[in-house]
Amino acid sequence: MSKSWMVRAERDGRLFDAFKEKSAVAIGWNEVGDLSAVKTRKAVADLVTAAWPETKAQSVAMAAGQLHRFVNEIEVGDMIVTYNPSRRVYLIGEVAGPYRYDTSIDPADAQYRPVKWQGEVGRDLLSVESRNSLGSISTLFRIPTEVAAELRKTLASGHPMPTEIAAATTEANEDDLFKSMESRAREFIKDKVNALAWDDMQELVAGLLRSLGYKTRVSEAGPDRGKDIVASPDGFGFESPRIVVEVKHRKGAMGAPDVRSFLGGRHPQDKGLYVSTGGFTREARYEAERANIPLALMDLDDLVKSLLEQYEKLDLETQQLVPLKRIFVPAWS
Repeated sequence: MSKSWMVRAERDGRLFDAFKEKSAVAIGWNEVGDLSAVKTRKAVADLVTAAWPETKAQSVAMAAGQLHRFVNEIEVGDMIVTYNPSRRVYLIGEVAGPYRYDTSIDPADAQYRPVKWQGEVGRDLLSVESRNSLGSISTLFRIPTEVAAELRKTLASGHPMPTEIAAATTEANEDDLFKSMESRAREFIKDKVNALAWDDMQELVAGLLRSLGYKTRVSEAGPDRGKDIVASPDGFGFESPRIVVEVKHRKGAMGAPDVRSFLGGRHPQDKGLYVSTGGFTREARYEAERANIPLALMDLDDLVKSLLEQYEKLDLETQQLVPLKRIFVPAWS
């Protein structure tokens, strides 16, 4: 069975017209040279490393994987798709010949495959699932079988799925897509937060409290007698509320004895915040509920939620601990 591949026409579709006019696709990494006689991924990786000795192992693996696929896994008769983002159209064809090293399309993209183009399909004619699948930013990737089938069917008919089906599914599918994106982004943020060193985690919690209007004092390294941060309106703990914070950055969940130990050194007017990236046992939460002072427990999920809610109000030093970038997606009523 033939396979199906997306080959990007460089950033912003720069080479789309050249691909179409010259009946070919091409990718870069010219410095590795002609790969006609190179048949294994490891051999390609060795050439990438030799060409760019300072490149990180992950980047070497990514480049070698894409080059090996382009040279050795793509076969004559396979479907090839490329995309013009300005016109929002996919150009569809099939591989017409073997790989060669050729700079005729572009001097910077010499890894070359001839293609017989068959036609174009507008992005708006495709289902949400297919548009999502084709949205990867990779230079080269394999297209799922069901997406390739939809591309072929739409190319042959020139029409999208029946209107009544599209209307019933598009909004729901897009909503699912955006929820999935949000969930994945949140997990990546949790990974970043969890990877912080203990002292940086302490500074992150202090920064969150400052974003809420408190002044903070962070304990020096060493015995802290049950407190890592003190937050209050005046910064010294003289004015109420005085919030005493313990930060535990470890894998294991904190239990009831840990909570009792924290509570043991508190004054009646104190309020407590216990942060544990490893979470809390059920007994610890019960202990907090019956504490003799107001006590909030914050696990990693709670910490990331607060981080996202307060991010715009954080000072620059705190933001730099977990740099985030805002993205925009369509809103649905």
